[in-house]
Amino acid sequence: MSSHKGKVRFPLTLIMALMLGLVIQPYTFRAIAAENAGKQEQLAKELEGLQSEVINLEKAFELVSEYVRPVVVSINSVKVFKHEGLGPQEDRETPFYHRRDREREKDGDRERDQFRDFFGDEFFDRFFRGRPPEGEFRTEGLGSGVIVDERGYILTNNHVVEGAQELKIKLGDKREFDAKVIGADPQTDVAVIKIESSDPLPAAKLGDSDKIRVGQWAIAIGSPFGLVQTVSAGVISATGRANVGVAQYEDLIQTDAAINPGNSGGPLVNIKGEVIGINTAIFTRTGGYQGIGFAIPINMAKAIMRDLIDKGKVTRGWLGVVIQDLNPSLAQSFGVSVTEGVLVSDVQPNSPAAEAGMERGDIVTEYNGTKVRDVNHLRNLVAPTEIGKAVTIKVLRDGKEKSLSVKIGEQPPELFGLGPGAQPTAKNLGVTVQNLTPELAKNLGYEGDKGVVVSSVQPGSPGALADLREGDLIREVNREKIDNVDDFRKAVAKSGADKDVLMLVRRGEYTRYVIIKAKQ
Repeated sequence: MSSHKGKVRFPLTLIMALMLGLVIQPYTFRAIAAENAGKQEQLAKELEGLQSEVINLEKAFELVSEYVRPVVVSINSVKVFKHEGLGPQEDRETPFYHRRDREREKDGDRERDQFRDFFGDEFFDRFFRGRPPEGEFRTEGLGSGVIVDERGYILTNNHVVEGAQELKIKLGDKREFDAKVIGADPQTDVAVIKIESSDPLPAAKLGDSDKIRVGQWAIAIGSPFGLVQTVSAGVISATGRANVGVAQYEDLIQTDAAINPGNSGGPLVNIKGEVIGINTAIFTRTGGYQGIGFAIPINMAKAIMRDLIDKGKVTRGWLGVVIQDLNPSLAQSFGVSVTEGVLVSDVQPNSPAAEAGMERGDIVTEYNGTKVRDVNHLRNLVAPTEIGKAVTIKVLRDGKEKSLSVKIGEQPPELFGLGPGAQPTAKNLGVTVQNLTPELAKNLGYEGDKGVVVSSVQPGSPGALADLREGDLIREVNREKIDNVDDFRKAVAKSGADKDVLMLVRRGEYTRYVIIKAKQ
């Protein structure tokens, strides 16, 4: 009887529990639904409160794009070159084939060998080892620019127009013009070109790049991959970027606004529609956008533009010193605790610095009221200084601060006659050199040797193609021993503008001969 009652009791308990659950569950679901509805209502109110701000920001981007796009142009550059052809044996020994063979090795020897095995050696040699075709060839490049003056002046990059026989400009309203180069400055990668129009031309509003701050909005406009009038947005990622390898004078703006091939020379603008930079390069491992782009600050570009239009050349301030960055080890050696500033490793005779009493071993900490961070910073401070202006330079000498009054001179043409921006009569190797001081010799491991040290190499220059690198020691030029920069200049000048230069170069423990081809 008890077992029977137990069997009956269990189903009743289960039924009661189920009934209770049916009562509770609808109540729980209704409570959750009500809570969610309350959250949604609260979120809707918050979004509504922010809506006007978001719409205003969106509207700002629309207005900036509409305001700036008419002044952005596409630049099609045409370069013409001739190839006269070489003999079957000669052509295998030319740089063309060395470069191609290296590229094949880079792509993978196995693929090449499989291709050869499939088609046979005769087919492979005929189509892949024959000499380049003879005749005249035209290559086209695409870049961007921005109209900065109603008279038709356009700012762009030097590398967009360099060596071009023809320049075709297309405006946002589809008008097309031929352009001529007013001037270019490879040392900053800035160029100015001009178009002639009988109708009025729009002009961009130029901002103040000294006022930009990291985190502010940045908008890039140009023709990436030929897609004209493309707008991309991001922020200012960093300022004062140097040693990027774009040019000799670098004080670049970094941005994550999408910049791709074809954007070069186009404007980087702020949320007010003011041009704050000229897009010039990207950091990439793929050839396309990877979140890091660089622009030349508009203040630097404006100064270069004024010189090119008014004088036909760029004039730069000059101190006449060889400088190097100050690291903790060097600071300790000179008995100072500063971590910023630059060390003077040499002072050129009869230079502004020498006349002002600057000495080797001085540590430059301040230039005309501005704290000096590093070598690049000081160079960028000196270069735009008005020629003949007296500036105050603070140095640490034997641990004590000293103020010097220096009358800034004009940078001699021959100073960069060995690099970009050379005068037509100067040898253009694309390298700059400095004397081998005891400090440099010790740091680079060249103690007891003689020569000049390569301080910079312009990308794409004859020096770069010959594989010269910063830190190389040039011991001989055309079989003449070199002791200093003056020896180097004289030896290079003797070779003439159209002749190759033979150099004996030391890198580390190894010495080799290098031939730098005359730039045509």
